[in-house]
Amino acid sequence: MAAPVTPAARAEDSEAALNAALADVPELARLLEVDPYLKPYAVDFQRRYKQFSQILNSIGENEGGIDKFSRGYESFGVHRCADGGLYCKEWAPGAEGVFLTGDFNGWNPFSYPYKKLDYGKWELYIPPKQNKSVLVPHGSKLKVVITSKSGETLYRISPWAKYVVREGANVNYDWLHWDPEHSYEFKHSRPKKARSLRIYESHVGISSHEGKVASYKHFTCNVLPRIKDLGYNCIQLMAIMEHAYYASFGYQITSFFAASSRYGTPEELKELVDTAHSMGIIVLLDVVHSHASKNSADGLNMFDGTDSCYFHSGPRGTHDLWDSRLFAYSSWEVLRFLLSNIRWWLEEYRFDGFRFDGVTSMLYHHHGMGQGFSGDYSEYFGLQVDEDALTYLMLANHLVHTLCPDSITIAEDVSGMPALCAPISQGGGGFDYRLAMAIPDKWIQLLKEFKDEDWNMGDIVYTLTNRRYLEKCIAYAESHDQALVGDKTVAFWLMDAEMYTNMSVLTPFTPVIDRGIQLHKMIRLITHGLGGEGYLNFMGNEFGHPEWLDFPRKGNNESYHYARRQFHLTDDGLLRYKFLNNFDRDMNRLEERCGWLSAPQAYVSEKHESNKIIAFERAGLLFIFNFHPSKSYTDYRVGTAFRTFKIVLDSDAAEYGGHQRLDHSTDFFSEAFEHNGRPCSLLVSNISVNDIIQL
Repeated sequence: MAAPVTPAARAEDSEAALNAALADVPELARLLEVDPYLKPYAVDFQRRYKQFSQILNSIGENEGGIDKFSRGYESFGVHRCADGGLYCKEWAPGAEGVFLTGDFNGWNPFSYPYKKLDYGKWELYIPPKQNKSVLVPHGSKLKVVITSKSGETLYRISPWAKYVVREGANVNYDWLHWDPEHSYEFKHSRPKKARSLRIYESHVGISSHEGKVASYKHFTCNVLPRIKDLGYNCIQLMAIMEHAYYASFGYQITSFFAASSRYGTPEELKELVDTAHSMGIIVLLDVVHSHASKNSADGLNMFDGTDSCYFHSGPRGTHDLWDSRLFAYSSWEVLRFLLSNIRWWLEEYRFDGFRFDGVTSMLYHHHGMGQGFSGDYSEYFGLQVDEDALTYLMLANHLVHTLCPDSITIAEDVSGMPALCAPISQGGGGFDYRLAMAIPDKWIQLLKEFKDEDWNMGDIVYTLTNRRYLEKCIAYAESHDQALVGDKTVAFWLMDAEMYTNMSVLTPFTPVIDRGIQLHKMIRLITHGLGGEGYLNFMGNEFGHPEWLDFPRKGNNESYHYARRQFHLTDDGLLRYKFLNNFDRDMNRLEERCGWLSAPQAYVSEKHESNKIIAFERAGLLFIFNFHPSKSYTDYRVGTAFRTFKIVLDSDAAEYGGHQRLDHSTDFFSEAFEHNGRPCSLLVSNISVNDIIQL
């Protein structure tokens, strides 16, 4: 019979395990110093870091390092050789045979067989023509032919295809060999890493007010100048990786190395990125490595005739909610494919980083489905965590920051996993930022469920400030998610049908429009100023875009009516949309001058429930918000650590659709009178209804 373990022995074992973890993870001590409550999970950080290190070392031993390993696109797929011949390579471990066919051989399916190599790889070299002319001309159609072990003949698009198109009424995409005689030559260097990140979330296809799919050219010529003028210094481009189903919003990827052809050519996307760089604008790609489309004829699914290959076999390989396939992140060739994909977008198109979609789904075997995530640390460790996926994310972040030290990675994670945005050397995930996804949920909840006179100031402040120390967040009031069909933009929640009839400056303010315009400004600025270390806005919402987003589909008779951005509304001087646009522009420009997003977290001195006042200080600015629907205040005392003030942003100014109740020529002076925990305070002569003052 074994002797019982004494508490002293258990404590000794725990201390030994902690010391071993501290020895294995170079900067784990710093993480545990910042958050001592993570100490019981030191062994988990140790295991994760060791798995990351072991795979990285194994890549070094077997592939010559991650630099070489992540260049898979240089050999896999189809490539023209210097001698005019063609070199082709695929990974199809479940295939019985692999062939290349296309326009170049009259679509004979078996005339060009690949040779089988080790580890499920296949290669083919086709010598050049005698006259040395190009064997497979630029723009000609190709297919990989797979003969499966069950005897089927399958026509597939290479997973490494660089350009695919849907022609006419065809259901499936075709693979076109992309090998232009003259590729786009970049003229401008990447912008330096921004001190503060102000992101304009964008979708090229809906960027026109016309009912059609807009182009890369349209976005470059018409939208980039708007973004620059508005003071955003970063674009997050959605739906760039090719997706057969437009209404998926770009989240059901079929060809991972192909820029979507529905907007134009790869060279036109490169021009878009280059032009943004010329304006000093960082460009991030919304990368989807959390899952893939179930399409097999023009996607990755069943590529080699099996349900595995790039994905887990059986139920583990399917996301029940998204009806899509899930990658096998522990597979060597899947790691090569995904890491090479990251590098491809960085180097071929010169993107400056990534917003990783669906990170919560990747991190957990339950994919976040049916999980509330209370914040209990036990939810983030243990068997429910998919540590293969987490290790892949660590490898991806390591690669991105090694190749481009100024690059930026953002995690879309709703779970709040601790250390996801801590350095890998601390055992963290290595992301630069995470999306503060609770903030838009809170605003939508308030707009849907409460009258504005019942809004809880403390609840708003708590939601905006509840984030992990030293793990940076991107704050936002609304993104594309909040505007999708079934929901509405913040402006439409505030003003609804009156936006159709009462947005003209030639008509008097109605109470709904007046209150809606003022709250729209306040929601955005308090989110910008208090909610994070970066800020995001979805295109068009800066000026209060009405209605919602809905892509053409059978359910709406393939209509483009809601799949567009009505920028002409803010260009019309007779409409009140211009006021919201002006405020958004000046808010961003003020942040550029003062840098509150890169400053330490704000000190909130007041969150007064009955007065509906919120006041806080950040980056040398004093922010004062009056959320009360009917009360203004005179000689209102506000605590501060500063002495002299001038108004620098006033939501009540005429250019923002306000009522001009404040005198901007007035200087404000605080006195050494302690108030709300601040050493000084000042009397603000007038805090009007719906007002924001920045002093």
